[in-house]
Amino acid sequence: MNLEKLKPLAMPIGFVLIVLLLIVPVPAPLLDVLIVVSISLSLVILLNTMFVKKPLDFSVFPSLLLAATMLRLGINVASTRLVLGEAHAGQVIDAFGQVAVGGNMVIGFVVFLILVIIQFVVITKGAERVSEVGARFTLDAMPGKQMAIDADLAAGLITEDQARTRRGEVTAEADFYGAMDGASKFVKGDAIAGIIILVINLVGGVVVGMMMHGMDAMEALETYALLSIGDGLVTIIPSVLMATATGMIVTRSTADDDLGTSTTKQLSQFSTPLVVAGVAAIAMGLIPGMPLLTFLILGAALILAGRAASKARAQEAEDAEKTKAADAVQPPKDPGADLIARMRTSPVEVHLATDIVDLANGSPDDLVARIRGVREQMALSLGLVIPQVRTRDNVELLPGTYRILIAGTTAAEGQAPARRLLALGGDLAALPGAPTREAVFGLDGKWIPEEMRTTAEMAGSAVFDRTTVVTTQLASVLERHAARLLSRADVQTMLDAVAADSPETVEDVVPALVPASTVHQVLQGLLSEGVPINDLPRILETIAQRAGTSKVVEHLVEASRLALAPVIAERASLDGVLTAVTLDPVFEQGLLEGLRTGPEGSTITGSLDVFNRLADGVRTAVASRVAEGEQPVLVCGESLRADLARKLDSWSVDVAVLSYTEASSQPGMTVRTAATVGGDRALA
Repeated sequence: MNLEKLKPLAMPIGFVLIVLLLIVPVPAPLLDVLIVVSISLSLVILLNTMFVKKPLDFSVFPSLLLAATMLRLGINVASTRLVLGEAHAGQVIDAFGQVAVGGNMVIGFVVFLILVIIQFVVITKGAERVSEVGARFTLDAMPGKQMAIDADLAAGLITEDQARTRRGEVTAEADFYGAMDGASKFVKGDAIAGIIILVINLVGGVVVGMMMHGMDAMEALETYALLSIGDGLVTIIPSVLMATATGMIVTRSTADDDLGTSTTKQLSQFSTPLVVAGVAAIAMGLIPGMPLLTFLILGAALILAGRAASKARAQEAEDAEKTKAADAVQPPKDPGADLIARMRTSPVEVHLATDIVDLANGSPDDLVARIRGVREQMALSLGLVIPQVRTRDNVELLPGTYRILIAGTTAAEGQAPARRLLALGGDLAALPGAPTREAVFGLDGKWIPEEMRTTAEMAGSAVFDRTTVVTTQLASVLERHAARLLSRADVQTMLDAVAADSPETVEDVVPALVPASTVHQVLQGLLSEGVPINDLPRILETIAQRAGTSKVVEHLVEASRLALAPVIAERASLDGVLTAVTLDPVFEQGLLEGLRTGPEGSTITGSLDVFNRLADGVRTAVASRVAEGEQPVLVCGESLRADLARKLDSWSVDVAVLSYTEASSQPGMTVRTAATVGGDRALA
């Protein structure tokens, strides 16, 4: 069987065996094996604490401490059963009772009490205090550490993944010290249990020996005292090792080396203390009655170690001077390169006020993870891979606010107050909170306390958390600025991907007919009106067909739109119905008469009054349809479409503009005219 498959079962099986150990009698040979396993396990755990470089490298220690404690208590129960029932508990306990203390129960008691005092008063008490203080200080330091991580991320010193890893380490560190604060109580309880079990074994053994085995008082005391002491010693030794391991792990600071390497390095970093200690040892050996040879050997060893440390430090200083000289010979780095790197503007940034940086807390559902989902959604819906979104704190923002920047300029701002939820619709008047207007859809809402979620839902409101509010507005901003986010490098990557499957499709267009910059402009023109570009092969084929007669970007964009017309119509429809706002035929004919075609495309000419009335009419018709839950589009002639879309966008009229051909391109789709606009003859 594969050992990897057995690893998850190791601890469950171990605890089941410990439970059986508490219930089922254990023969003496098996008890010997369990005692040896307990001592060896404690020793392995203690040695591991000396080799870890930071406490989190041994994060399983609190659970392992509980498991080792349960094993020792199970052994105590099994040994007590054998001691009282058979007056014999195996060779290990007998050896500790006879050999380790010379068969003298007084010496055994003294040794046992000394070990208990060492464990309970010195090691356990100290480890418990260090665990308590460590847990308190770690929890108090969490906000500061998270702010430091956010500052490094904002400064560009670390990446999003590194920031997420660091946040996870901060959380894991707090969890570890919190667990150690509780686990240290296991060690304290283990020491108390050892004393109580020894007394029970001794008293119970004497009673059993006298009443059941016919021993006299001294014989029963001698027999069961040695067994109880042996049992206590084989239990207290692994307990002392585990207590030492507990103290070692909670006092271990993060370092680059293990404990042995760090200790040797730091004790030998100065030669003077070693030499002085060596001279002092020799001087102490000269005192009458002192073992002179022992002190001479020790003193000489310390002096030699001090001289060796001095030579090592001198060698390190010499190596440092050589490295410094070599660096001085090398040409200095260009400071302008660092300035250029710092001057670069991130394509997309989300700035958070300092009181809401908890939105990027490193959890699986935090802002960074949700932004990743937005990027994936944009890639699938528009065919554009959004650049990495950088999140950072901004002390200049008002509390509870955030800001979305595109290429260093503010694209949108919003609110996401701490410990609040956004409620939309329903009976808002009955809910406490600050009134607001939702940024994307313009709906009235309220920021309510988190504990009012259930009340708001019962009042008919839709409730959204702060992360959803931010990511919803971010998705809207990204879609609106998709054309700006598409870089030449992105276009080249997309062309390379198409060329990998169909090289002739790319070669026939770039650079045979048009340069890559023209393809870039065509794709930007499509994205500027929310047209997906994920069907790049079809777009390239259309460019190849149209470029033979015109290389004007507007003409290539319109030809590509016609090729993608079914997709455009489907995205503009709602439940299979395309809600259309059309132009009055007479008014549209007037626009056609004012249409002028130039080298860069077509332009509609006319009086400003006509265009203002057109914009007001379209805006009013669209708003009325949106209020009814519909998704209207403006439908017009193909030759008018491009310039009309540009003009309406410049007048801040949020509506998609389709040609008649595009609107009727999807088979089975219903086109419903909801309003007709056009100057003085506007109808709705």
